[in-house]
Amino acid sequence: MKICSVCKKISATGENHLDCVQKRSIELEDAEFKKGITEKLNLSTDYQELGVEVRAILEHLTKNKNSEEKS
Repeated sequence: MKICSVCKKISATGENHLDCVQKRSIELEDAEFKKGITEKLNLSTDYQELGVEVRAILEHLTKNKNSEEKS
C-alpha cells in the first residue's frame, strides 16, 4: 500500500489513484489553456471586432491570469 500523492489517501494498488491522476491532468490542461488563450487570439489588432460576449470572457480570463501571477 502507498499513499496517493494527489489526494493523500491510501491507495491499495501501490500507485496514485487513476481518478486523481486524470483529474490533475485535466486541471493542468485547463490552466495551460487559460494562459495561452490571449496569445492565440491576436487581440492587439482585432479586439473591437469581437462580439461582446467573447470580449467579456477574454477580459475575465485575463483578470484571472493576472491575479494568479501576482499570487
